Amino acid sequence: MVFAGSKEGINMFFYNETEKIKNELSENRRFFHKTAEVGLEMPLAQEYVMKKLTEYGLSPKKCGHGVTALIGSGSPVLLLRADMDALPMEEMSGEDFACTSGHAHACGHDLHAAMLLGAAKVLKNNEEMLKGTVKLMFQPAEETFDGSRDMIANGILEGPHVDAALAFHVAPGKLLPGSFMYNAGGVMMNSVDGFHIDIKGKGGHGAYPNLAVDPLNIAAHIYTALEALIAREADPEKVCVLTIGQLHGGQAANIIPDSAFMEGTLRTNDKAQKEKLSARIAEIAEKTAELYGGTAQVTKLSDVPPLICDKELTEKMVGYMNELGGLKPIPDMKANASEDFAVIASAVPSAFMYLSAGFDDERGEPSAHNPKVRFNEAVLPIGAAALAHCAARWLEEK
Repeated sequence: MVFAGSKEGINMFFYNETEKIKNELSENRRFFHKTAEVGLEMPLAQEYVMKKLTEYGLSPKKCGHGVTALIGSGSPVLLLRADMDALPMEEMSGEDFACTSGHAHACGHDLHAAMLLGAAKVLKNNEEMLKGTVKLMFQPAEETFDGSRDMIANGILEGPHVDAALAFHVAPGKLLPGSFMYNAGGVMMNSVDGFHIDIKGKGGHGAYPNLAVDPLNIAAHIYTALEALIAREADPEKVCVLTIGQLHGGQAANIIPDSAFMEGTLRTNDKAQKEKLSARIAEIAEKTAELYGGTAQVTKLSDVPPLICDKELTEKMVGYMNELGGLKPIPDMKANASEDFAVIASAVPSAFMYLSAGFDDERGEPSAHNPKVRFNEAVLPIGAAALAHCAARWLEEK
């Protein structure tokens, strides 16, 4: 059995509890998966979470576009956070509970929401054990980097004031459930600056480009110039990744359009590089468009700092994870991706960990954000138990 440690009593208590509800954990996960929603507006997920928490004896409340609830009472207060949004892509996983709406839980947020629901149930059932308050945060819009700020603006960190925060993320691949990855104090995940570039030209006939200003030509030159930005201006000793994920313009082969647009992301592990390169993106776009007779306007879509976990809190959480028995710790984890839990981590001491959720066969080959990615549901009772155990132990020690 995965997660079968030798320790008994308190150290295995919550895992024994979540093992009893593993079928419910799976059912909850599959609901989120089949009804995948994207962005801030997640009415199905919000309603489902409110309903389940009410069934568990809690009094959930909407917090912005997310949901929150309290378990226990008094100080200190630990925030447990789970994101629950999907990606705007067709699913090709082959799962019999695959989403057919054009959205896909290709990053595992459906498992995160299910694990936090499971932790909420077992914590509420054992509320007398808690030496403080657990505050739940079911968050939308992580993928668009809007969700944390939306819930912060609506008071998630206050009433009662949050003293620390913990979140997990599942990891697909070839590593079976039973490992956890962390970074105690270094940059764990990169910052992200999302941007949209509107390019204006002058439309015309494809046979007479001299009478038009081609925004697609401008877009192509901006694209090339931004590639050179990383190659020639970014510090090679820092992580700096720039990706253009969208480039749109035109409707027909023989028409030069009036406009085009492109969207992308800049990710880095260094604040100075983030500020420098973000400013240069706008300058390059505007000057390149001007060079070819058009205009370009850059709009920032997201601005998330690097994820840096609190060293002391992370080391305590690692200790609690090790108490559970059977889990393999993997330190110093780093990822080029970004995570808007960094907004929470910049406000209160926070810990963030990855839980392995892979398969050791062909099912483990696709990566996250791949339409064929699959996640091992054996991680669900592990994650739910770990959230509950870490929360109870931290409150006890504080």
